[in-house]
Parts: sequence; structure tokens; C-alpha cells
Amino acid sequence: MKGKAVQVPVAKNEEVVVDIVGLTHEGEGVGRADGFTLFIQGALPGERVRAKVLKLKKTYGYAKLQELLVASPDRVDAPCAIYKQCGGCQLQHLSYKAQLAWKRQHVVDNLERIGKLRVAGSGEGAADDAVVVHPTLGMSEPWRYRNKASVPMGMAATVTGGDGDGLVSPERLIGGFYARGSHRIIDMDECMIQHSRNDEIVARVKEIGRELGITAYNEETGRGLLRHVMVRVGFVSGEAMIVLITNGERIPQVERWIERIREAIPGVTGIVQNVNTRDTNVIFGDKTRVLWGSEVIYDELEGIRFAISARSFYQVNPVQTVELYRRAVEYAALSGGERVIDAYCGIGTISLFLARAAGHVYGVEIVPEAIEDAKRNAELNGITNASFEAGLAEVVIPRWRREGIVADVIVVDPPRKGCDEALLETILAMRPERVVYVSCNPSTLARDLRVLEDGGYRTVEVQPVDMFPHTVHVECTVLLKWRES
Repeated sequence: MKGKAVQVPVAKNEEVVVDIVGLTHEGEGVGRADGFTLFIQGALPGERVRAKVLKLKKTYGYAKLQELLVASPDRVDAPCAIYKQCGGCQLQHLSYKAQLAWKRQHVVDNLERIGKLRVAGSGEGAADDAVVVHPTLGMSEPWRYRNKASVPMGMAATVTGGDGDGLVSPERLIGGFYARGSHRIIDMDECMIQHSRNDEIVARVKEIGRELGITAYNEETGRGLLRHVMVRVGFVSGEAMIVLITNGERIPQVERWIERIREAIPGVTGIVQNVNTRDTNVIFGDKTRVLWGSEVIYDELEGIRFAISARSFYQVNPVQTVELYRRAVEYAALSGGERVIDAYCGIGTISLFLARAAGHVYGVEIVPEAIEDAKRNAELNGITNASFEAGLAEVVIPRWRREGIVADVIVVDPPRKGCDEALLETILAMRPERVVYVSCNPSTLARDLRVLEDGGYRTVEVQPVDMFPHTVHVECTVLLKWRES
């Protein structure tokens, strides 16, 4: 006998009154209309809105905010003129204080739901086993914090005039960020979370490109030259690098372009080309060459100097990176003689912070270029108690163990997908007294903590850090201790 069809209480294109009860991990309001769940962009918890139903599934749907009937006390006016069109930020309409509270709760929800952990203050049980989740560390000035801009480029016509008789100009080079849920580029010259130098440089590069007749890459046809313009700036050094990501090696009038950029943008120390001819959403291709100047810029984090190349992974918010890494060093509880392993070490950012307080730090990273950067950065700072090796952490660390290198502390800072299963098994086999987990994804963090908990570790405390104000992203530093230590 077939089950009864589920009766959906709303219809497509119907306008309904919805009470908003939460936010998704993507920043959409979670609403209830006659018990049916609707996701509504721009709505906030505690609000009542009128919304038009756009799409329906069996148990949920999507709707568009039409009218705000009851506003949240945490609602603010987004200062960005194109906030509603651009997909770069998701939470500008939520007060910053409320953003920080929501990010902590987002971490808590994942720890409880996915990690099956008991968080202090949110359930019953022995206090000794409850995880402490601290308030989110925010910024005193949560704007203009990004030191890197990666701007997709496109072509668009301009309409001048009005009353339906406007003139359409030939297509010109544009660059900005993608509209929400699409690959349609919103042309912009100012982004309020970018360092103002990034805005200035991207705007001038676009202007010069237009003057020289440079075309942008077209995803549908595979034709056109310029795919992205990436800019890196050093907050401390003031140095700047421009990276032109191109669909092919030849750049028309390249010498003229370089000359014009150098004339128009003082302080640029390097202009680099990266070639990406693949049909992909990945920004970088495999080939990178210096067109003019230096292949790196230099910057500092709490007195440690870093050489940063075009493809280096380097945290985009230097102010909050210091807060994140300070807490990682604090959780490592180093007294000067410990051996520390830094898995996913990148260009050595956390490793060099740790090396100032450890006996020796061993860093491993799968990207060989990053390891070369890490070695260069250690040398740049006169740090001799840090060693780096390229390879898979789950392969290299067991070999180190066979060679007698046993860690007192292991630090992991994986990508969004979390730790490799084999690395977690390696940690459990090595059993360091402490594990410090730096995470950029609460859901994969919670999954991995469950594995480590089941293997004998206890999650002691979690410090959320707001690395990306006005977006839904949150990073955490987490302390785990071996239960028998």
C-alpha cells in the first residue's frame, strides 16, 4: 500500500506570512508557514515577513522576502550599496554583536548535532566532560580587513540615456563579485571588506585594461583573455602584488600594460601572470611567471616576517589571524622543550608562531611550493628549530615516528573538508598529550572531534574567531587532551 502524499500547505507563487525562527549556515532565514519550512534570503530570526513562494520540495521550499512585518531588534541597514545583489557577504543586515553570537551558536549546534558533544551550559551532565565554547572573538573595526582580492572579470555593455531610448555601448571590461547564486558578475569599484588598496588597484587595472582593449574570458565560449585579477597587499609592509590570471600565455600589449600599471599604481612591487586554460571554476592554473618585479611580497604577523607568493596560502585577515594563532600557541601550552608537529603547515605561519616557544617544530604539507616558502620564511626570521617536509601528513608523520620523532603536541589546520581519516588514525596511534585543531568549517570540525573523542581524547575548549565579519564563515581553535594524561 502506498503511503499518503504529503500535503504541502503553500503553493508556488503564493504570498504567505512567515515567522522566522533561525538562520541557515548560508545566512538564509529559516521560516515556518503553517508548520512548513521556507528558506528566505534577507530574513532574520524573530521577524515576521510576507514572502512569495518561489520553489517547493517535499518538506521545504524557498521564498522571496516581499515585506517586513515585524523587524528583529538586531536588524541594521547594510552600508554596502550593492549588498542585496552581491553574493560576497551574507550578514551585513545583522548587527555585528548579533553576528558574533550567531557564529558561536553555529559552532555549538554543530558540536552537539554532528559531534554528539555536550557543551557547557547547554545540557545536563558532569561539568568535567562538558566542552567550553567561548564567546566569538570579534574585531573592533570589522571592515576593510581583507588583504587579498580575487576578482572575476567579464564583459558587459553600458546603456546610456533613459525613457527606453538609451544607447548601448560596445562591451567593456568589468570586474566584481558574483551575484547571489549565479556566475553573473556585479561590476564594482568598492568592496567594504577589502583593504582600500585592493579596491584602488583592481579599479585601475580594469581601467587600463579597457583602454588597451583587453577582453575577459567567457565561460560559455571559452574565449577571451582575462579570467581574474588577484591583488595581495601587506598590511604592515604596504607592498602590493598584482596577479593576472589569463586564458592563454600571450597578453596583447603586455609591455604597455605593465608600464601603465606601474605609472598609475605606486607601491606595486610585482606583476605576475598565471595561465589557466582549463574549463574550470578553479582560479589558478599550473603555470605562473613574473612579468615584472618581485615574485613575492613581504608582510608581518606579530613580528614574524613572511614572504608571500602569488599562490601561497596566507590568511586574508591579518588582525584576526594573530588572535587565532595566539590561542593556538596558548592551547599548545609550550614550555620550551616540546616537539610539535604541524600538519597542513602551509607556508609555515602557525609553525613559526609555535617555534618561538617550542623545542622543535616539524611541519608537513602536501604542496611542495608551500614547503619551499615555509623554509624560506624560517630562514627569513632566523628560526632554526623548525623543519619542513613535503608530503601527505598521514604518510610522513608515521615515518617520523619510526625515526624516533614523537610529538608532545600535534597541531592541525586542515582545509574545509577537514582532516584526512588516515591522519586522524595517525594522531590516535601517536597519542600526543595535546592536540590543537584550527578549523574553518564547524561541521567537519565536529565530525573529526567525534573520531578523536572515540579514540581517547577529550575536547576541552573551543575559541571561535571571527576571521570574516559580515559573512557566515567562522574559524575555531580547539584544545583536546588525552584522557589518561
